[in-house]
Amino acid sequence: MISPPKPRNENERLDALRNLLILDTPPEERFDRITQFASFEFDVPIVLITLVDEERQWFKSAFGLDVCSTSRDISFCGHAILQEEILIVEDATKDERFFDNPLVIGDPHIRFYAGAQLILPTGQTIGTLCLIDSKPRVFDKTDLLIFSTLRNMVASELVDNSDKTYKHL
Repeated sequence: MISPPKPRNENERLDALRNLLILDTPPEERFDRITQFASFEFDVPIVLITLVDEERQWFKSAFGLDVCSTSRDISFCGHAILQEEILIVEDATKDERFFDNPLVIGDPHIRFYAGAQLILPTGQTIGTLCLIDSKPRVFDKTDLLIFSTLRNMVASELVDNSDKTYKHL
């Protein structure tokens, strides 16, 4: 397993994430609707909206998973936030970064992962919208377009939430 390195702009990224004032907040229907829709649209058992902080990836919405966070060291999303394009892992057992990851060899037995970066208007990548399946899969161009649109919806909701929070301060 290869743990994800920290981005060069880690301090600015974490500041942007904290400024949203969303970490450790209760579930919200507007986010849960998106993860539920994505699960049905892509026929995957797990869809997460993750926010990657210093030591963990915290789930603002978790469809199909009963935990609220996992360690950043074993996260797929920690790798996804390092790149500009959507991270697609068709079969995690064949990827050197993940083949012996505890989330691959144990529950939830990840085989397929797609992580679309949540990018704020300031350019900071704070997390992902991700799809997880226990069987290998292939993503086509149409899938990528739909997934990108859903990712943009999540990012927009995060920014809208931030604007409302700041107006009330």
